[in-house]
Amino acid sequence: MTAAFLIVLQDICLPDVKANVSVYGAIPVKLQHAKNNLARVVCQSQGRTNARPRLCSLHWLPVRQRVTYKVAFLTHKVRTTATPTNLSELVQTHAPTRALHSYDVPLLVVSRIHTELARRTFSIAAPSTWNSLPADIRLCKNILTLKHHLKTHLFKLT
Repeated sequence: MTAAFLIVLQDICLPDVKANVSVYGAIPVKLQHAKNNLARVVCQSQGRTNARPRLCSLHWLPVRQRVTYKVAFLTHKVRTTATPTNLSELVQTHAPTRALHSYDVPLLVVSRIHTELARRTFSIAAPSTWNSLPADIRLCKNILTLKHHLKTHLFKLT
C-alpha cells in the first residue's frame, strides 16, 4: 500500500481530533482501540496481536501523542503567523520581569484554572503543551523542521 493511501485510510476511518479543541482533555479509549484495529487491518495482522509495533511501522502516533502533536503544531502556527486571529488572541508570550538565562527559550503564559473543563480549552491546553516541549523544538522556525522534531520527540515518549 502506498503512503498516500494509508494517510487517506487513517483520515477516513478515524475522527479528526483537530475539529474540536475542547475534546483534547478527554481522549476516549475507544478511539485508541479503533486506531489499533485499523493498524492491524492495514498490516494484515492475524488475531489479537500487539498493535504498538504496527503503529510504529506505519509511523502513526498513539492518540494521546497525536493530540499533543496537533495542539503543538497549531500553537506554533498561531505564534509564527498570528492566524487564525481568534486563536492568536488566546496565546500570549511570557515576559519575565528579570533577565534570566532561560529567556532565550520562548514560553507561553498559562492562566490559572479552577475546573477540569477549563483545562481542555485552547487558551490553557496550548500554552501547557507548548511549555512542556523541549527547548530545541520550541525554537524551530521552519514548519517542516518543527514537524520532524516534534514527531520524533513524541515517538520517543511512547
